[in-house]
Amino acid sequence: CFSPQAFNKTIEKDNSLAVGYFQRGFVHLQLEMYEEAVSDYHMAFSHLRENLFIDYKQLGLRHILYAWEVLYNTAAVQCHLQQWQEARVTLEKAVVWRPERRTAILELALERVQDHLFLEPMLVPLGELFRPRKKEVEQLDSKNFLGKPKVISSIIPNDEYIGFEPLRPQKQGFYEPSANALR
Repeated sequence: CFSPQAFNKTIEKDNSLAVGYFQRGFVHLQLEMYEEAVSDYHMAFSHLRENLFIDYKQLGLRHILYAWEVLYNTAAVQCHLQQWQEARVTLEKAVVWRPERRTAILELALERVQDHLFLEPMLVPLGELFRPRKKEVEQLDSKNFLGKPKVISSIIPNDEYIGFEPLRPQKQGFYEPSANALR
């Protein structure tokens, strides 16, 4: 069973993740939450930032999200909302964004919309999840970006202590605070 909660958490962490909106749109479509699905597909398309596609392989997802696929799914949802004219316009827009080899899919979709038939939405292949490469996960050990701490200023002469802690015991006669300092 699909649930949008996982995608909600993903989108909260990176609200520019077009594929997150794309996948959540599919879940909303399956749950017959059509308005939410249309909204998600619009967000996915806007987060493509006028690119023909985004290749998510660098993030560990073996999928390329194409702009025409997002528009196709938008049209699929518009069909469920009985917005046949809007679906046709969206598919015509998808034709502009399609790679040449995908012409037949969109032409068939335009015919189906003309006949008021629903479109089967596209989705990220089942089982394709974000899985960072093992090499990248192994490198997640904590790193010290600040380097070794150094004493820059101390009221104790020749102090070499490094760190933070409450007042340290002093060597007898090494440092005797004055009466004014104690007040």
